[in-house]
Amino acid sequence: MLVKRGIAVSPGLAIGPALVLGADVFRIPERFVSVDAVDSELARLNLALDGACREIEQNERLAAEHLGEQYGAIFAAHLQLLRDPKLVAEIVDLVTHKHFSPEYAASFVLKRYARQLQNLGNKYLAERVHDLFDLERNLLRHLLGERRGELEHLTEPVIVLAHNLTPSETAKLNRNFVRAFATEVGGHTSHTAILAGALEIPAIVGLGTFLTDISGGETVIIDGDQGEVIIDPDAATLAEYHEAETTSRRKRAQLRSRGQGEAVTQDGVRIHVYGNIEFPEEAEHCRERAADGIGLYRTEFLYLGEHKERSEEEHYEAYCRVVKTVGDRPVVIRTLDLGADKVPGMLKHMFADAMNPELGLRSIRVCLQDLTLFRTQLRAILRAAVEGDVRVMFPLVSSLTEVRQARMILRDVVEDLEDQGVPFRRDVPVGIMVEVPSVAIRAEEFAREVDFFSIGTNDLIQYTLAADRSDPAVAKYYNSADPAILKLIRMVVTAASDARIPVTVCGQMSSDVKFVPLLIGLGLRHLSVTPQAVPVLKDVIRNLTITRAEEIAARVADFEVARDVESYLRGELKKISPDAGL
Repeated sequence: MLVKRGIAVSPGLAIGPALVLGADVFRIPERFVSVDAVDSELARLNLALDGACREIEQNERLAAEHLGEQYGAIFAAHLQLLRDPKLVAEIVDLVTHKHFSPEYAASFVLKRYARQLQNLGNKYLAERVHDLFDLERNLLRHLLGERRGELEHLTEPVIVLAHNLTPSETAKLNRNFVRAFATEVGGHTSHTAILAGALEIPAIVGLGTFLTDISGGETVIIDGDQGEVIIDPDAATLAEYHEAETTSRRKRAQLRSRGQGEAVTQDGVRIHVYGNIEFPEEAEHCRERAADGIGLYRTEFLYLGEHKERSEEEHYEAYCRVVKTVGDRPVVIRTLDLGADKVPGMLKHMFADAMNPELGLRSIRVCLQDLTLFRTQLRAILRAAVEGDVRVMFPLVSSLTEVRQARMILRDVVEDLEDQGVPFRRDVPVGIMVEVPSVAIRAEEFAREVDFFSIGTNDLIQYTLAADRSDPAVAKYYNSADPAILKLIRMVVTAASDARIPVTVCGQMSSDVKFVPLLIGLGLRHLSVTPQAVPVLKDVIRNLTITRAEEIAARVADFEVARDVESYLRGELKKISPDAGL
């Protein structure tokens, strides 16, 4: 039995036979062509380019129809690149003047672009290298008449294992047969990870080398909750996971049916459970699961992969779509959380010399440096607020100066809209993400400046514990249950309570069910989670009393290490809500 741990990017359990995808390496039959064959080879190249573009257009339509326009934009970027006159001209020039074969010329040019991206030393751009490899394979298939058919002709459920799945392959996964997938490479920001979450297929990436140990057909367990892949499990482990999978499926169905209505503790205290979304389409998932609104609307995907700035109207339409979907429930729109790790094309110049993306120019710092970009988004938010209960939130704030500068720009935008006679809402509540220790430590002072807090535990944990949350090599150091993290949360909640402003937890910690009693015991009354987690959290809350939650928080304060905290919380969860242990 082989157990591998990677980065969980889409939750759930799945068991099935392994389908190991080949490396998909094409043998280029010849490097050069004769002079008199150049014209015919160029004609063949043009046919292949046309065929590859048509296939990408089909993928774009497929993704847009089933997942939404934002997902289709991934393939629109591929199409834009493959139709780039400069890139095509380079390939044609190699065929015309150096007499390279179209296969060799295409591979040469695209690999050179990929190497240039890899050498930039940027994590987000390194993820885009896989997009270039996808284009190379696609074009070579059309030139050589070879296609990888493993995913196109499935007749039974499988677990897909691969070095990497390209975005086009992921978008075309048949959910009737592909129960889950795992890859050797990849990270949270990859397009493949984004699509897996949207498809709600359990997925794990960044596992490192493991395919050489598998021949295919072996039974594989994918634990998308814990980020574990178990290959060729022993009888006891297999039986355990079969039971867990069946139980999980039954419990999720039951919880979803019970998820409607408000989440109220047994002693009558209302807890608000919101949804976190990245794309407008996900607002419908929150509405279906009876979320109390949108507690975190990440807006940076409006920019990723784009080579031009989004217009005010594009922002406005995206925000209005979400607001209208949830009706009179609140929508918290986080301003752009862009940085060197996920930089859009038109802003590359700002990040060219980034040494450490997590500690460099990102989030509110980018907005305060590019005021045109910031003002465009703020105008759209204030306009969309006419349609419903909209709130604005600034990410990765680290100083009072940043808050004051952002609010001053917001006031300028209000004056501009008023002068222009554009309909907008003036009194939009303004909040900040608490995800830098400096803000948690000075929470009392920040509470006097804003209307609400939202604790972003993902970044708060990595900055407090100095552990990159996307790096499996230091995963053991990144722990939501660390006493230092719990102390910071307690400080923020106390400061918010004293200032009489609401505070929400919107990081992954709030979606982890075992932390719900603790967070409520610490004084939280607002939680924002993944749409899938909404009904699960509601069930836990309805089986809980505030008195019991406070007892749990008091007991946890006595523990000195994260391991003991986690063990205790798991035990308490089983007592409070056995069905929540999914």
